[in-house]
Amino acid sequence: MKRILFKALIVFLVLGILGAIAGTGIIYWASRDLPSFTRVSDYRPPQVTTIYARDGSVMGYWYDEKRFLVSLGQMPDYLPKAFLAAEDASFYEHDGISFKAILRAFVKNTLSGTISEGGSTITQQVVKRLMLTTERSYTRKLKEAILAYRLESYLSKDDILNIYLNQIYLGSGAYGVEAAARTYFGKHVEELALPEAAVLAGLPKAPSKVNPQLDPAGAKNRQLYVLRRMLDENMLTRAEYEAAAAAPLVYGSMPEPPQIGAWYLDEVQRELTRFLSEQNVRDLPLPLERYEHDALFNAGLNIYTCMEPVQQAAAVAALRQGLLDADKRHGWRGAPESVPPEEIGAYLEKHPFNPQDLDDAGWVKAVVVEVNAKAAQVRLGAYRGAISAKMAEWCREPNLDRSAAEPGQARTPDKFLAVGDIVWVSAVGTQGRANPVGAPAGGRMEGGNAAIKPYVSAQVTAETPIELCLEQMPALEGALISEETESGDVVALVGGYTAPPGNYFNRGTYFNRATMAKRQPGSLFKPVVYSAAIDLGFTAASIIKDAPVVGEFGTGLNALWRPSNFDGVFYGPTLLRTALVKSRNLCTIRLAQQIGLPAVIERAHLLGIDGNIPVDLSVSLGSYAVTPMAMTEAFTPFASGGQRVRPRLVQRITDSWGQTVVNFMPETAPAITPQNAYIISSMLKDVIRHGTGFRAKPVKSIIGGKTGTTNEERDAWFVGFSPFLVSTVYVGYDESRPMGKSETGSRTAVPIFTQYSLDIEQIYPNEDFAMPSGLVTLNVDESNGYLAGKDSAHIASLTFIAGSEPKVTAGEPIKRGDDDLGSAINLLKQ
Repeated sequence: MKRILFKALIVFLVLGILGAIAGTGIIYWASRDLPSFTRVSDYRPPQVTTIYARDGSVMGYWYDEKRFLVSLGQMPDYLPKAFLAAEDASFYEHDGISFKAILRAFVKNTLSGTISEGGSTITQQVVKRLMLTTERSYTRKLKEAILAYRLESYLSKDDILNIYLNQIYLGSGAYGVEAAARTYFGKHVEELALPEAAVLAGLPKAPSKVNPQLDPAGAKNRQLYVLRRMLDENMLTRAEYEAAAAAPLVYGSMPEPPQIGAWYLDEVQRELTRFLSEQNVRDLPLPLERYEHDALFNAGLNIYTCMEPVQQAAAVAALRQGLLDADKRHGWRGAPESVPPEEIGAYLEKHPFNPQDLDDAGWVKAVVVEVNAKAAQVRLGAYRGAISAKMAEWCREPNLDRSAAEPGQARTPDKFLAVGDIVWVSAVGTQGRANPVGAPAGGRMEGGNAAIKPYVSAQVTAETPIELCLEQMPALEGALISEETESGDVVALVGGYTAPPGNYFNRGTYFNRATMAKRQPGSLFKPVVYSAAIDLGFTAASIIKDAPVVGEFGTGLNALWRPSNFDGVFYGPTLLRTALVKSRNLCTIRLAQQIGLPAVIERAHLLGIDGNIPVDLSVSLGSYAVTPMAMTEAFTPFASGGQRVRPRLVQRITDSWGQTVVNFMPETAPAITPQNAYIISSMLKDVIRHGTGFRAKPVKSIIGGKTGTTNEERDAWFVGFSPFLVSTVYVGYDESRPMGKSETGSRTAVPIFTQYSLDIEQIYPNEDFAMPSGLVTLNVDESNGYLAGKDSAHIASLTFIAGSEPKVTAGEPIKRGDDDLGSAINLLKQ
């Protein structure tokens, strides 16, 4: 027996030694290609970038993985306990590996014949997610165990747990507990109650199957499991367990930021993608290890923009209303969709309707079921509606050669609608600003005195037809950009009628007309010519001949160029100030001829209009294509006393810990003299008072401005400015084509500027442009440019650089020795 026991001992000893050698060999083999701990110790997971408006409100988020980093100290203590109870109750006791859990998983997997349970500790899960693949094999599990054991001596338990709670995927696109708290409960993690924390702790096992948004009952079962585990592990008292288990669960996501800034976000992303190129990050240098899209979507940056939400919302509303109004002026293009009459019922079943859909200026689709000369009867789901002829009187037959103001173009509904047509409608009397509408509450229909009564969705029944207004999605597009003159802060930027969708995170790919649409500015360019002329000896009182011009001018033009004034009238000798205020083309061409095109082009470059501007006289009338942003910058010197101010979209960027990455300081440079700026701004104020900008008169602030219209009314512009703000409006089709008769800068663009300005003018002081030294203001006879005399019929108050003012008084003889015969001689020459 002793010999047998001795031999058995020898066998066990040999087997033990061989097992140890084999185990050591296996561990050595598995350890040969293990990754380093750098990715764990220097934990920098993909994080959400947050974009802020200038008032500190959140504009939006960019991310590839929706994750917000939080520390254990920011979490209620029961949150990590809940995860530990559900996933790894012995976390603070083991060395990264739980042999009990491994044995349990081994037995279960052996019995099932598949690898259905992992038995991983939280440390192993961290290793798997950050250092290994998701492959299910015993080789990967061995490597995972080795790395987990080593990691426990590399990081503290709290550090490992903190990484886990920030890294783990919890369903619905939420990575980490902060994102999950926002997604499922509309709260920050520190605001979670115990029952809510238990719901999150139940998600890691199967985040898709027990998702509270998809399966509330399944989520409740998992919550109860977590709470029982917490009770079993003495993390809760019986009373706490029972209260948490009985507490009702209210689910709801944190609301997304309002989409008023969608165009602004689009341009910020485009600009920062260029700025954060790898070359630029290294050259500056910037404290970033990610570039371009990766930096913007994964670095957890905080981007502080210059957008002001109040002004952005006003700009969106003004542009959309102006585009809708202009589009309607040129008639009904036809129903966007239609269905055969026999399929109307099936269509209505697939498209339910709730009367609340028409609240907040909502647009919905309706199906025409009956139509006659007086009205069109429509269906909206189970509800009925009526579009009276009055609410569709704008639906004339499109004709670009006829102005909407010309009479005799109205059509009855039966002339342009048919049964089965699917059309956009809004409620008569709707309130709100989500969309522009044809008949808002409080408005008045043409020819009527009574205010339109508000639409009340709660009073709508299926038996009573809803009074509706026919709408049409504009084909016209446009842009509005608004820049402060001192800092260059772009406080509002809208690049079109329909904003990029709120769920579209890869911004920077839309055609943003505010910054990308290069269009001829037309007469908007004229202040550039007049500014150059002032520095070359001309004054506001100089006389320019308004008469036909025919000739060959420069390259790239037809053999004969016959420009004319917009109204086709020739006015003869004209005051320079009047030529600008009334936007006289022929005067501008002659002025450009006299000062020379090189002077005009040089002035354009100084004002910020870049590029290879051709030496053509047509440039003086705005034939060189520019963007709305470029024209906004070009007008800043007139508003700010001669300083050119570059538009600024972003003030600064910080990293996820609040450390500064980069500050974008205002960029200013002298462009013209303060005297030149004041003279031009003074004349452009008269554009509002006496010229083509008269539709901006309702704005109480002191403003100057200039309209622009290109040939065949293809593009309409207006720039309006005060000492504090420059705002540019552009309207036109994306594919250059006529907008229709009378769609000028004055008719189309100025009303958009006016509505925007009325909404925001209380933000800025109502102050005039500061008059610099070296100037004098005198009354001048408009007919000849002399000082106004007692018999002068038309007088203008004009500003001159001291010494350049007229010396001759109208109606008085010219005295020998007077050094100012310029006006008289100039008049004779012209």
